[in-house]
Amino acid sequence: MTQGRLFWKFFLAFWLALLLAGGTVGTAVWWHQERERTRLEAERELGFGGGPRAGMLLGMAANLLQHGGLPALERAMDDWVIQEQGLDLMVVNEQGQDLRGRPVLPEVLQLAREQAGRETPRPRARWVESLEGVRYLLFVHMDKGEPLLGFDGGRGGPPPFGPRHGPLGGPVPPDPLLPILAGLVASLAFSAALAWYFSKPIRSLRWALRSVAAGRLDTRVAPLMGQRSDEITDLGQEFDRMAQQLQDLMSAQRRLLHDISHELRSPLARLQAAIGLARQDPAKLGMTMERIDREVVRLDELVGQILTLARLDAGARDEPEEQLELVDLCAAIADDAGFEAEAQQRSLVFQGAGEAVLRVRSEPIQRAFENIIRNAVKYTPEHTRVEVYAGVEGLQEGDPSATAFVLRVQDQGPGVREEDLGAIFEPFYRGPNGYTATGFGLGLAIAKRAVEAHGGRIQARNRPGGGLVVEIRLPLKPAPGNKD
Repeated sequence: MTQGRLFWKFFLAFWLALLLAGGTVGTAVWWHQERERTRLEAERELGFGGGPRAGMLLGMAANLLQHGGLPALERAMDDWVIQEQGLDLMVVNEQGQDLRGRPVLPEVLQLAREQAGRETPRPRARWVESLEGVRYLLFVHMDKGEPLLGFDGGRGGPPPFGPRHGPLGGPVPPDPLLPILAGLVASLAFSAALAWYFSKPIRSLRWALRSVAAGRLDTRVAPLMGQRSDEITDLGQEFDRMAQQLQDLMSAQRRLLHDISHELRSPLARLQAAIGLARQDPAKLGMTMERIDREVVRLDELVGQILTLARLDAGARDEPEEQLELVDLCAAIADDAGFEAEAQQRSLVFQGAGEAVLRVRSEPIQRAFENIIRNAVKYTPEHTRVEVYAGVEGLQEGDPSATAFVLRVQDQGPGVREEDLGAIFEPFYRGPNGYTATGFGLGLAIAKRAVEAHGGRIQARNRPGGGLVVEIRLPLKPAPGNKD
């Protein structure tokens, strides 16, 4: 797979940042070395000595002056043959006068005093107190042009520390192109690795999006992320959740189409049989027309419920909202359902509490309430009752300002298996205990879509003594007196 534009953006950004940082550090190091080189050249022009020979000479002179006194140092200086090597030991008192009366340039004397005041592992000048208790400043003066660093064993002699030494006696520095090339290679490798690290999961996401767009909804990107733990991994997990929801929705849609075709096939088959019977026996035309009329009504009801379900699934917002008092709406529906229940040897008890005013789309909400209440009347046995409660309760415990409208419907029917309590709200549900023996199995599905479209929730549970409890909760706005 070719590298994308994001890879090159990351790569160039990291590489330029590393080059800028490396260039800044390199410039600072070069400037410091240049200052040091300039200082050393200035000291060499003044004849101020340094290096291993000067350090060794200063050490021996200091020991003699401390432990043997000034006469011992003078005798040693008479015996030392150091002038031939371009070295001259200077012993200066606090007044700036040399022990042997040699002239001392003020610049050299000032430089020696500065060097003696510094605490360094290898001092180039030292204040030493003699055995007699007098302080002297010791430093080495060299002929101009003599090397200040390194020990060459005398003029013209080979350097003792290897064949490659610089003009000041030290090792020859490496070719400046070598660290530049090394830095370029290192920055290239680091930038490429970092850019690849960031762009690889994005390429995986692009592949997954194309795969889903091609219809492969089982595509998942999390396995391609490896052990990463960052925002890109979170994005991949969100993509997997989206793909899973799409797959579930598509599967539900396929099941819905299959169920719709099955539900339509049965009445159409009965219509076709009735028409065939009428053709064979015209004497039964009246009975056949009644049968056809019932099937047409049944088909019309089924198609109407399917259209309602489709509109709710699509989240239609074309129906205007209006302000309704939900407790009164439930009371009116319960009154009509109770009248029908009495004709079926059943009873309905309604209890209302408080007022619940909410702006809703009246037709879906009214249908949802009717479906739940009439379902309870339909499936509760004869000589039993349905209990309906409508009122206002707290949406959350400990928060009295957040309230919800609650519709709770309890019957004494066969109930539902625990594992099927969530499935009864799916379209065309068929329970093993005959809970939806009549009808199309769309009433609770429509109720669920309508409630969720208004930000509420619906759930079902079995009663301990038998029967089913279906509860709707619709959130209400906090009361004005409870607002912060």
